[in-house]
Amino acid sequence: MNHALPYDAVIVGGSFAGLSAAMQLARARRPVLVIDAGQPRNRFASHSHGVLALDGRAGGDILDETRTQLARYPTVSLLTGEVAQIEAWDGGFRVETSDGQRAEGRRLVLATGITDILPDVPGLTPRWGKTVLHCPYCHGYEVGGGPIGVLAAAGPLSVHQASLIADWGEVTLFANGVDFDQAARTVLARRSVAIEPVPVVAIEGAAPVIDGIRLGDGRLVAVKALFVAAPNRMASGLAAALGCAFDQTPLGAIIRTDSSKLTTVPGVYAAGDAARAMANITFAAADGVQAGLGLHHQLIAEEVAA
Repeated sequence: MNHALPYDAVIVGGSFAGLSAAMQLARARRPVLVIDAGQPRNRFASHSHGVLALDGRAGGDILDETRTQLARYPTVSLLTGEVAQIEAWDGGFRVETSDGQRAEGRRLVLATGITDILPDVPGLTPRWGKTVLHCPYCHGYEVGGGPIGVLAAAGPLSVHQASLIADWGEVTLFANGVDFDQAARTVLARRSVAIEPVPVVAIEGAAPVIDGIRLGDGRLVAVKALFVAAPNRMASGLAAALGCAFDQTPLGAIIRTDSSKLTTVPGVYAAGDAARAMANITFAAADGVQAGLGLHHQLIAEEVAA
């Protein structure tokens, strides 16, 4: 097919959502460019779990293999770089990277992800993705039971998280200054979750191992792992700069999309953690598939109308 712009789609972000969108468009024989800065959200975790047929594989290995497979499709181009600017261009979009590389495409997919905002607790950040965790479905089984901590960092959602994680071990919810109402306390009691009201001052041990959680009164509470429902923010300001609308979730904003993953800006799609509340590899990959299909269908409709 002959079009004025070289790519039918430029995909910003080459992790699980972006590469999944690219795969669908590649198999539709559409020219597509994927630009990726190499900073996937799950880069702090050594292994990924709960992924069909890939349980226990490192997330980076899965992405490397996917890029290798995509590179075999003649209509796919892969570019390493950070997109700094996007502007409307000849009925589509021009994308420019921070090092001055430019590309134009008829449609755009934002798979730019989110950044977790970790609590300011000494010893927490070095353990993130290892023994300080966010998802019990991804990491709970490997903890192996026993004493598990949950740090209250997301208001009512922390109560839900603690009651959920009780299926994986003996849970203590570190309130860290949060005052729980009676309804929350009833839920926690029914799930056998202990509440520790004294503030947390540090996580101790030879990282990534946790010897215990040091409290303000000097006590050290032994846990094998600490779960945190951390608030988050957009990893990129591109969606906001383009004028995309956002929806608020308990942990932060996500890009608003319709059922085809089209944003409120014509021609701009969004997928993955930046555009959905529930997040893991499988969700992100499925979201990318939906974005790729939605974009392809819109291209066909445009071509038929023309």
